[in-house]
Amino acid sequence: MVTARSWSDVAQRVTQGYEISRKEALEILREPDERVLDLLSAAFIIRRKYFGTKMKLNMIVNAKSGICPEDCFYCSQSAISDATIEKYPLLSKETILAGAQEAQRRKAGTYCIVMSGRRPSDREVEQVADAVREIRSTSDLKICCCLGFLSPEHADKLADAGVHRYNHNLNTSRENYENICTTHTYADRVDTVDRVKDVGISPCSGVIFGMGETDEGRVDMAFSLKALGAESIPCNFLNPIEGTLLAGRRELTPNMCLKILAMIRFVNPSKEIRIAGGREVNLRSLQPLGLYVANSIFVGDYLTTEGQLPEADWKMIQDLGFEIEESAL
Repeated sequence: MVTARSWSDVAQRVTQGYEISRKEALEILREPDERVLDLLSAAFIIRRKYFGTKMKLNMIVNAKSGICPEDCFYCSQSAISDATIEKYPLLSKETILAGAQEAQRRKAGTYCIVMSGRRPSDREVEQVADAVREIRSTSDLKICCCLGFLSPEHADKLADAGVHRYNHNLNTSRENYENICTTHTYADRVDTVDRVKDVGISPCSGVIFGMGETDEGRVDMAFSLKALGAESIPCNFLNPIEGTLLAGRRELTPNMCLKILAMIRFVNPSKEIRIAGGREVNLRSLQPLGLYVANSIFVGDYLTTEGQLPEADWKMIQDLGFEIEESAL
């Protein structure tokens, strides 16, 4: 068993190139709650090595809502969801551009254009690409797109338009995938991440914790993302939305969320780790502690759920003595 003091020793070794084992990663998740601060202190050694005390802010625009044929059990926009949400086709180019301006007002360095659906149409890809080109011509804002499964032609168009990053989450472990979705596979998601890598777009891929996965499954996710070469890793914690098949499921405690984040940091030391959906309802009053591990968060609302006010996030970061990375106007 690794001792509390030696987690810091392990962290120092990680900053020098050591790669922790699956056994060690599992031990992190199974540490007692009273040793969470020891884990966070150790994980902060790694975070500080690669990112100092800087925080990256990201803002989402839900550019197309609902109307999705997939049956993802956790998603309020899926075909099988009865959740009360807005449903609309792709927003106009002007509305997407206005969202980019709002992202900068919120001090975000990355603007995330997200669409529901299995895959985008030619027209939708062209409209998003046009908006991206205009945003890139007027600001240093980084653009991340999340449009579903991509064809090679669509991936090329997004790369040519200047998309910096493409998000396509693995969502859960390979062994748990059939328990959260039946209309596509884990392998389908891996293929999409590989496709965007092939055209030179930075791969963003993460997971949603709290969907019935085991501790071993959580470790598998961390190592799968490492093997996939994900450069940005959104860590979502299930927000069980009423009307979805996972409504009412509450598997996580704030301390477990912190242990998961620490484990992800130890396995993927130099990668951007973002606390994403479900942050407010799962970490609750312990949100600030997560920033000693993660170096990125979403600011403002998510796709169909509310986040806390941007001003509250700014204050949280300031109170920690950390610094926000902003894009240039």
